[in-house]
Amino acid sequence: MMSSGYTSLDNQNVSGSVPAVSDPGQVTVKFAESNLQTFPPSETQGKISGGYRPPRDADDSFSKPASGGSSDEQQPTGWMRTFTIAAYKPYFDVDTSDVLERIKDSLIPFRGSFNEKTASNPDLYGPFWICTTLIFVAAAIGTFVTYVAHKLQKKEWDYDINMVTWSAGLFYGYSIIVPLVLYILLKYFSAPSGLIQLWCLYGYSLFVFIPALCLSVVPIEPVRWAVVGVAGFMSATFVALNLRAHIMSAGERWFLIVAGIFLLQLGLAVVLKLYLFTVTV
Repeated sequence: MMSSGYTSLDNQNVSGSVPAVSDPGQVTVKFAESNLQTFPPSETQGKISGGYRPPRDADDSFSKPASGGSSDEQQPTGWMRTFTIAAYKPYFDVDTSDVLERIKDSLIPFRGSFNEKTASNPDLYGPFWICTTLIFVAAAIGTFVTYVAHKLQKKEWDYDINMVTWSAGLFYGYSIIVPLVLYILLKYFSAPSGLIQLWCLYGYSLFVFIPALCLSVVPIEPVRWAVVGVAGFMSATFVALNLRAHIMSAGERWFLIVAGIFLLQLGLAVVLKLYLFTVTV
């Protein structure tokens, strides 16, 4: 019942060249030779072929300067570069493991190797967040302790917003001004040190006061004095030992400079005890 217009396929003619057509009514189908043995083709781009290549339409405007202008001419130089964000970007190029490692070193003050580890990559990320955390922890803990003390004696209590501003001025001011003064002093004694490295050292030295503030909730005055004393001694020792080797090159007065650094750090602890660790009703 099959019509004469349909013909069967010859198995020998499925692949390969087309033979000469002997019968005009016979249709021969030709399949192109497959190349499944080499997949993907050698022209393929991307990770499949081994080497990664970006797509042709990738936007590389953030990696190449804009045409028609020079990037060196657009960026300020000299002292003007100090007021740009790009000048401080390298000092925030740290990850969580770096910050945690430096915090761990600050809690072991007798090593004195912090400056050596951070000499090639001092950061401001850790010091900034340590000071910011100290501000809010000091305000929160101080407010809570004062609130509990007032309620236990059934006294009226009012929140003191000045505690936040006072803590911000104390921690930010101390961690910025003291290293700046020390930088000028060391430069005067011909033993200059990097300002960023000093800011990094002093910023991490304040971390020990965070757990000390949390322990200040204990309503026992001798315990509070002991907590702030240990925290102050650890912080002062950490700064003094890390700067001692460098300051010794300043001459015979190096001991006075190191002693001044140690006592100034202890003075910070005393100020914290009198203002934040002391509860008055």
